[in-house]
Amino acid sequence: MHIALDAMGGDLAPQAAVAGAVQAAQEYGVSLLLVGDQEKIRHELSRNGQRESSQLVIQHASEVIGMGDSPVAALRRKRDSSLRVAFTHVKDGKAGAVVSAGNSGAVLGLAVTMLGCLPDVDRPAIVTSVPALTGRTCLVDAGANVECKPMHLVQFAIMGEVYARVVRGIPSPRVGVLSNGEEDSKGTETTRAAHAVLSKLPLNYIGYIEGRELNSGGVDVAVTDGFTGNIALKTMEGFYDFTQGQLRSLFSLSWRGKLAFLLLKRSFADLRASIDYDEVGGAPLLGTDGVTIIAHGSSSPKAIKNAIRVAHESLQRGVNQHITESLQQMPGLETLTAGDGRGRRIWSQLRQKFRSTKDAGVKDGTRALPDKNGSIKRLDNSDETEPSEPAE
Repeated sequence: MHIALDAMGGDLAPQAAVAGAVQAAQEYGVSLLLVGDQEKIRHELSRNGQRESSQLVIQHASEVIGMGDSPVAALRRKRDSSLRVAFTHVKDGKAGAVVSAGNSGAVLGLAVTMLGCLPDVDRPAIVTSVPALTGRTCLVDAGANVECKPMHLVQFAIMGEVYARVVRGIPSPRVGVLSNGEEDSKGTETTRAAHAVLSKLPLNYIGYIEGRELNSGGVDVAVTDGFTGNIALKTMEGFYDFTQGQLRSLFSLSWRGKLAFLLLKRSFADLRASIDYDEVGGAPLLGTDGVTIIAHGSSSPKAIKNAIRVAHESLQRGVNQHITESLQQMPGLETLTAGDGRGRRIWSQLRQKFRSTKDAGVKDGTRALPDKNGSIKRLDNSDETEPSEPAE
């Protein structure tokens, strides 16, 4: 089964995408479908000493969704974009996964509208791996859903637990809900309601966690809404950059500092590797009926290679099947979800309206597509949503 790579997606595409694909094919033995401008892809393959083969197949697409494009406009007008063609191959069963470093809002929109959600999943969520003292912590949701209901957080927790257990190989992942304190009285109405449900489920749920535990190693899966999760992630990225800059200045101020750096060079190389986001590669979008990996817009060949590795591991270990089974086996979830069924109806409305527009363009339904930041907005024409409630 091929992995479809959006070869034109990202700030450094197609050079970084194709180079990363070649590395992944050589190191992991995966078969890749390189989607995009066939002449440019052939040129990049040649630069990397390769040519089209059964392992590196080119699928031509005449259009590209740019990083600065509005996802709504791009999905409506660019019907032959590399990203859409990649998702079409997954939908048709010709590929098992999509990997893209392109416009994250467009990736999310196409994943939802073309692949749909798994059974018993109301909203997909992005899981990303952040460095911790004992390895890495899975943060979910890292940006797909700005606002959430308690049951969404419960589903995120179950999906994150499955990912940590099945893909990362942690036998009994510790799951916690990100809050402003560890006491049961802390948090919001949403987190308190989710906390009450999670406490009754057969998970290794340890309760509320504070922000510092994301990097302490005290938890394996940290659950939160996409707004909070994305801020936490970007804050950590900024702090890592700040720390590296400070260390660079410190060791270059004097000959003593330079000598100390030489003595500690190997240790700093290990530290750099532990916080290198290129090692993570990409963030899986959990909950869609097909594997989707969202890579950073400025992904290097190394990052693309590792994003493909994550897609390959997710396919090999059947993460979607495990998510579906875990959700179905959780006692009481059907009853709890039945009282809050608006989410699935609105997602269904979105998919139907999006698919029915075809070349005529998306009309009312476009207001539920992700914005330029990838966040899901509500359907304005639905009388079932509150003014601040995003589409589910």
